[in-house]
Amino acid sequence: MKDKMKVAVMLGIGKMGFEERPVPQIKPDEVLVRLEYVGICGSDIHYYETGRIGDYIVEPPFVLGHEPGGTVVEVGSAVSNLKPGDRVALEPGKTCGRCEFCREGKYNLCPDVVFFATPPVDGVFAKYVAHPADLCFKLPNNVSTLEGALIEPLAVGFHAANQGGAHAGQTAVVFGAGCIGLVSMMALLAEGVSRVYVVDVMQKRLDKALELGATGVINSAECDLASEIDRLTEGRGTDIVIETAGMEITTRQAIEIARKGSTIVLVGYSKSGEMTLPMSLFIDKELTFKSVFRYRHIYPMAIDAVAAGRVNLKGIVSNIFELDDIQRAMDLSVSDKANIVKSVVKIF
Repeated sequence: MKDKMKVAVMLGIGKMGFEERPVPQIKPDEVLVRLEYVGICGSDIHYYETGRIGDYIVEPPFVLGHEPGGTVVEVGSAVSNLKPGDRVALEPGKTCGRCEFCREGKYNLCPDVVFFATPPVDGVFAKYVAHPADLCFKLPNNVSTLEGALIEPLAVGFHAANQGGAHAGQTAVVFGAGCIGLVSMMALLAEGVSRVYVVDVMQKRLDKALELGATGVINSAECDLASEIDRLTEGRGTDIVIETAGMEITTRQAIEIARKGSTIVLVGYSKSGEMTLPMSLFIDKELTFKSVFRYRHIYPMAIDAVAAGRVNLKGIVSNIFELDDIQRAMDLSVSDKANIVKSVVKIF
């Protein structure tokens, strides 16, 4: 193995390039992973377009990418659960393990988390990465490293389903048929929810939702959504709503269609960070808002769901780009959002 590796870096807003950097040296509790696929996330696109997300500001050169799958090539002296040749999905956030949130098991809320591609921490559009072995999950023989890379967004979907209390016999609605909306839909179905409807204004994305198993789809640009949900649920409303679009109008609609006493799970971020909502109706219905920040304790169950055939992760992939084509990959992810559901970068 060479001492140097190729790394794709963000050089500025809308500009990618390459650097040669040293192959990382592993610590005793780490493994060195040869990365094979890395997904392009909405946060990568946002950093690429604007240079920041809230208080997280890109200082070029910066490495994007936090959805990796690959193969272990070297293990640290203290590692016993993995060996060279094992194919793994990497959970991208390293937490402190000591704060109140980590001790409570809510490690996704750790204030000192070090997360791939979250400034100033570099991501993994690179040939290799050193990562704690405990955050590298071995893939079964029937799960590819491409699917391993997509366990990360699927974990968000399962966390959303869990936050909503998903179980058999329920009816759910997912707002947004992008990547996170689709994995949320598949997670709900995998957890036994009886009927899952997907709402969007882009018919091509709704067609993809049907292909991946949605009970039905609703183009909200072409109908009165509340009336359609009333018809589909025989006036009962929905047991769970997962909102992934991050828009005020869809969050207002979620309150309208939710059954009394049910739960609305907020996943999508609004551009402004603020919304005006019908809180009187929310209170009258005694609804519960829950939100999703990444995930916790999800990777094993998500991998099992893919291995068992309950989730079709390959089905969300619309484009695969070579690492050398990273500029085009990022540009198309920005300019062709109507047609791209999920892009993945092939590293090796």
